[in-house]
Amino acid sequence: MALDASVNSLGFAKPPAQTRVVVAMSGGVDSSVVAAELAAEGYDVVGVTLQLYDHGAALAKKGACCAGRDIHDARRVAEAMGFPHYVLDYENTFREAVIDEFADSYLAGATPVPCIRCNERVKFKDLLETAKDLDADCMATGHYIQRKSGAHGPELHSAADANRDQSYFLFSTTPEQLDYLRFPLGHLATKDETRALAAKHGLSVAMKPDSQDICFVPNGDYASVIEKLRPGAADPGEIVHADGRVLGEHRGVIHYTVGQRRGLGIGGLTEPLYVVKLDVENRRVVVGPKELLATRRVPVREINWLGDAPFTSQEEWHLGVKVRSTRPPREAVIRPLSETEAEVELVVAEEGVSPGQACVFYAPEGSRIFGGGWIHRG
Repeated sequence: MALDASVNSLGFAKPPAQTRVVVAMSGGVDSSVVAAELAAEGYDVVGVTLQLYDHGAALAKKGACCAGRDIHDARRVAEAMGFPHYVLDYENTFREAVIDEFADSYLAGATPVPCIRCNERVKFKDLLETAKDLDADCMATGHYIQRKSGAHGPELHSAADANRDQSYFLFSTTPEQLDYLRFPLGHLATKDETRALAAKHGLSVAMKPDSQDICFVPNGDYASVIEKLRPGAADPGEIVHADGRVLGEHRGVIHYTVGQRRGLGIGGLTEPLYVVKLDVENRRVVVGPKELLATRRVPVREINWLGDAPFTSQEEWHLGVKVRSTRPPREAVIRPLSETEAEVELVVAEEGVSPGQACVFYAPEGSRIFGGGWIHRG
């Protein structure tokens, strides 16, 4: 929203027609609406879609793939709204920066979040640099998150719609990137508002379903993808109780995640058991009662800090933290060990905290995000 008559809606002191915006277009309704709205406002819009993967190669499928349909949908929106659209081949970059780490993390017994790495290493790094090469004033995306002006520069805030908020997946956005990025949908109250805007512009994607899975794992079957990427990854081993009893055999550690209860393949039990640890070195899946999942101490590294004062300027930070994308922030004490490492102490123990997940920092009150890091084995 414009602060005064001399500043346009994206915060630049010049007319929209003189403001070039690169819009990262995935082919979905969100980024399509961002591009259409900005074009309708008179901005110099350039749409860019990244071809990140080929389901035929990743999953050994034949025929058309979702990636191809998404590119087609983005191109149709650009044609309808009258702005240029480019497709960039980032398959090699995506495989090296995201898919390979995803597979290796699972093999190491972690539970990775590839969408965060994609934002961090591809969209907000390589694509952002491409936007600058195109002489764009900024890059806009369809993420549900808010960028607000603060006393010390741009701040990252949760979306107005808590059900759509994507802050967990964007914690690694750096201050420099945040200065260049714009998130025009973050203030909307509901997804219905976005679809209404798409319908207003007559976009063909107005009622396109939201994607539910990781883009290169469209059917949610992580294990089959990893087996194709890393042949031999699904070697069998023992399912062991935390007290040492061997309860059965599993079909590969990659088929299990910490906190899992269903599908363990062990019957005749008098109590429900959960995966409490993945012992990759010994090819063991360790199970136990639910209380063994609870933990209060969470080691975190690769921290991206978005606070105004330096991270190490305080011995403790009292903030809220999310250890899973689907959970609300919980009260915690964050003790810096270095600029990029910390020990997080949860006031109330959380269950199923898993290496490979993100730990994202939130203001105790309000919507501001203070960054976050990656959970690892202590």
